[in-house]
Amino acid sequence: MSTVQISAADVNKLRQQTGAGMMDCKKALIEANGDFEAAVDYLRKKGAKVAASRQDRDSNEGVVIAKATADGKRGVVVELNCETDFVAKNADFVALANKFTDLAIDKNPASLEELLSLEVDGQKVSDIIIENTGKIGEKIGISKFETVSGDKVVPYIHGNYRLGVLVALNQDVAGVDEAGKDVAMQIAAMNPVALDKADVDATTIERETEIAKEQIRAEGKPEEMVEKIAAGKLNKFYKDSTLLNQEFVKDSSKDVRKFLNDTANGLTVTAFKRVQLGA
Repeated sequence: MSTVQISAADVNKLRQQTGAGMMDCKKALIEANGDFEAAVDYLRKKGAKVAASRQDRDSNEGVVIAKATADGKRGVVVELNCETDFVAKNADFVALANKFTDLAIDKNPASLEELLSLEVDGQKVSDIIIENTGKIGEKIGISKFETVSGDKVVPYIHGNYRLGVLVALNQDVAGVDEAGKDVAMQIAAMNPVALDKADVDATTIERETEIAKEQIRAEGKPEEMVEKIAAGKLNKFYKDSTLLNQEFVKDSSKDVRKFLNDTANGLTVTAFKRVQLGA
């Protein structure tokens, strides 16, 4: 056993260079008897160095997993990325994404950073990612983590793990699971920018209004008509781009708000998340 004293500064230096976990770096320095370069080689043999050497690579492939808790009160979406479609379709890679999502369901982290710091079988998620980067030979990582809560949360995965949706509803009543899935499919297809008119941010409203005004002026309309016509175009934007006001894809005679209310009196969406691979 080495008697060399390993300083925290050396451990941190090795971690910065390799991307490996603190304990792995300390172990590598101990195994290398304090020899920094030998410790780097040790980690390379373990696969950890691969993470650092691939940081400039694009990882736009991967999978998106959406799940809800057993009681249906909370849901999470996790996007785990890799470099190639070949790896994304691998069963072990999909299982790894599911493992991280299950952990998020169980531990309820408040952020992606907190998720990465959680442990599975005594190992941090961030270290598991580095370890699997070495095994797979591609840069991998969790790029997105979203969560919603409600009286009923319905998860939906679309397109072979390429898009995940969570829909939170205000009631847990008969028919809510099917209705929630229908709305989730609507969100996947139509990509609304907000839940309702009041939820559209001021910047988007300003941008849409200015675009409308320029279009109207380009059509040669009198200046005194510009504001009124622009207001009409903005209302059309709300109808097309906010979930509750969108025409329901499965029945164009009603909007999503009416579809939900027809399912159960007062039923509505309180929140949603849409995570698309690479977006």
